[in-house]
Amino acid sequence: MEISAELLLQPDARRYTLGRFLEDVTQRHGDARALHFAGEDWSYTRLEREVRAFARGLVGVGAGKGTRVAILLSNRPEWVVACFGAGLVGAVPVPVNTFGTAFEIDGILRHSDASLLVMQRDLLRHRYLEDLVSRHAEIAEADPGRIRCPALPSLRQIFTLGEAPAEGGVQRWEDLIAAGSDVSDPLLSDLAGAVEPVDDGLLIYTSGTTAQPKGVLHRQRAPVIQSWRFAEHYDLVPEDVVFSAQPFFWTAGICMSLGATLAAGGTLLLQETFEPGAALAAIERHRATVVHAWPHQEKAMAEHASAVRCDLSSVTKLNASSPLARRCGIAGDAWGTSGYGLSETFTLAAAVPARSEARLRHETAGFPLPGMRIKIVDPADGTPRPLGEKGEIAVQGLTLMRGYHKIEPERTFDDDGFFHTQDAGWLDAEGALHWEGRLSNLIKTGGANVSPREIEAALAPMTGLYSAHAVGVPHPSLGEIVVLCAVVSGEGDPPEAETLRAHLRSQLAAYKVPRCVLFFTRGDLELTGSQKIQTAPLRARAIARLAEQGTEVDGYRYGAADLGA
Repeated sequence: MEISAELLLQPDARRYTLGRFLEDVTQRHGDARALHFAGEDWSYTRLEREVRAFARGLVGVGAGKGTRVAILLSNRPEWVVACFGAGLVGAVPVPVNTFGTAFEIDGILRHSDASLLVMQRDLLRHRYLEDLVSRHAEIAEADPGRIRCPALPSLRQIFTLGEAPAEGGVQRWEDLIAAGSDVSDPLLSDLAGAVEPVDDGLLIYTSGTTAQPKGVLHRQRAPVIQSWRFAEHYDLVPEDVVFSAQPFFWTAGICMSLGATLAAGGTLLLQETFEPGAALAAIERHRATVVHAWPHQEKAMAEHASAVRCDLSSVTKLNASSPLARRCGIAGDAWGTSGYGLSETFTLAAAVPARSEARLRHETAGFPLPGMRIKIVDPADGTPRPLGEKGEIAVQGLTLMRGYHKIEPERTFDDDGFFHTQDAGWLDAEGALHWEGRLSNLIKTGGANVSPREIEAALAPMTGLYSAHAVGVPHPSLGEIVVLCAVVSGEGDPPEAETLRAHLRSQLAAYKVPRCVLFFTRGDLELTGSQKIQTAPLRARAIARLAEQGTEVDGYRYGAADLGA
């Protein structure tokens, strides 16, 4: 069964480009504060001025429409300048994961065909430039603008932040800006005018848990549409001050945090790295009204020693279920987020507004957004399934990616142009979507399907746990058994295994209650850059633990033969 919504139309659909978006919000909000970073305010007017200067610099060094501009910067104003500056002239920003390993960074630079890289020299323990040059000596030996590196064959120019002098093929940020001194405003405006919403806009690399990240190529319109949507759905207003720990190198940080704040005319508080004490101090000092963070970060802030002393009463737009909510004095459930999306749809494909009734927000992932179509199909043959029947979620529409970079479209989309997400779900009689997790993560035990997400959600209120993860472990007669991997918080006494099982028995059907509970520490986890648990390594650890302990379940004793299963 397929559900679609009315096509999203604005008075002028050509405004859906990065350059026109920034022009629109600057005209509306001018001298209001757009960004705050390291004690300094950036107005909308200043941001647009810096973006245009960067765009002129790109033109001055020979970049233009279609040029891949890699951005290896943390959450700081220069990231915003580089992204919008590249988009202004039709170049394609390629955000690079600042958490990435050398292998991952090289992989993105090579696979994206980036010819220009803007970067910071270091961040925390990372020595980005030093490590890059040590891996590729050709960079240090090159003349500025003439890098010739076989391992990174498209890369020609590197520009870095900081006061260090230029060396070899590496130039300074200021050199890029200076290169645009002879690029006139009329020329820049003409170049920006030639950019269309359907032109290539951003090349995003996913945080995949099983393989090298894929390059998701989006049109210019996708981040702009989603920025306006988030501002509307989250009921953001110019008075809002947004604290975000979401990195800009993924879609949520780009449109949920950055774009939505700009669309609303609000202020975004930037910090290069997340530290709970510093985050709390910023929220209190600047009277933040909105907090965007991963659940484990919200938990870290709520449990930080300084939380009891901080006045967080300014925060009003935060999920009531967040562990930080009680610190903010949020008692009711009048505002909350709910939706379904992925990198391939530049975040949301379905959602409900944050001030919708609690039933919709808690029990569904919302309705297809304007311009988006959702259908449920049989994962085996792609045939549509009726309302109420579970299957694979497939999506199509305005913000769906152009495709995976360097992967044939026929391997990505079906004959009707739908992208099959490998997520499980169903549509109810009202047309609302219900998401049940990754198809590959569903646990099939005794003939029944069990969603790990449902088990994990039921344990969210439990104290003494950092997180909990349900995995399926092979069993000769049951197919799989449900095993709970409980990650202890390290603060206070962890709950007993039987306490966790008893709690789940009170919440879930009997077949969903884990047969075994295994305890782990945070150090046992393998994470993606976005702090998502890598399921396969955790499942392997669980099997190894069961084998080591000789655990017996329904007449079967786990042992050495199960290793590698």
